Amino acid sequence: MNFPINPLSAALSAIQSMASQAAGGTGAASGPTVASGAVSGSGQSGAASVGSFADALKSSIDKISDNQTKALNEAHAFEIGAPNVSLNDVMVDMQKANVGLQFGLQVRNKLVSAYNDVMQISV
Repeated sequence: MNFPINPLSAALSAIQSMASQAAGGTGAASGPTVASGAVSGSGQSGAASVGSFADALKSSIDKISDNQTKALNEAHAFEIGAPNVSLNDVMVDMQKANVGLQFGLQVRNKLVSAYNDVMQISV
């Protein structure tokens, strides 16, 4: 089963819409929207909501951290022999936490690369 990582997808969507707007395209002028409520478009143009990208990024990092904490707690419960925890659940949660972390690292790498590119622009 594939489970989308909504906060990280929201952060990626926000990055893509900002890049589109910066390039002069119309992009998503109303801003990104996420069903979980992490980021919501307000219908304004330009920098629609000042803290929306930062909020989406923070919620993404919090979600990654929560997934890792949940996976570690479940692994610990399995190790001590809790009857309601199966090895399958532990392995799936550990993989979901790992995938989330790897995706977060890739987003971070893209953000750092974009920052470096902007800093190299001569005015």
